[in-house]
Amino acid sequence: MTLDQLNQLDHAAFVATLGGIFEHSPWVAERVFAQRPFAGVGALHEAMCAVVDAASAAEQLALIRAHPQLAGKAAVRKELTAASLSEQQGAGLGQCSPDEFARITELNDAYQQRFGFPFILAVRGHTRDSIIAAMAERIDNPPEHEHDKALRQIARIARFRLADLIQD
Repeated sequence: MTLDQLNQLDHAAFVATLGGIFEHSPWVAERVFAQRPFAGVGALHEAMCAVVDAASAAEQLALIRAHPQLAGKAAVRKELTAASLSEQQGAGLGQCSPDEFARITELNDAYQQRFGFPFILAVRGHTRDSIIAAMAERIDNPPEHEHDKALRQIARIARFRLADLIQD
């Protein structure tokens, strides 16, 4: 889809097209619709991130919690969105050895217990080893740091998804 085509969509089509850019959070697309037309994909991304930044703490936490664990139960049960599945497969998470899967599961569980939300990382460009290293490194961070880090990683994921969807 081109940016011009996106800018011409009605509200329902706009939200349907962009509703999954922020995982299971179509409210981001709904709130940015009135700001059309966007001059570029970068401007659209900035506007969507501004909506997230202006959201309530509860909305931000719900957005973070809408993301699946990396190589987690949803992946095993094949319940990921198409975008999440593609991103995780691209990082090789579908080919984890039993030891890698056990370590990721252990880190996912510890992270979830400590912070109350899943570990989030924009995995494009990462390998299984770098993902495991990032998980192990971030587990000891303060909760407020991880909340902010999760939102920054979600913004990176959204940027990748927009670039894949829309041609400037």
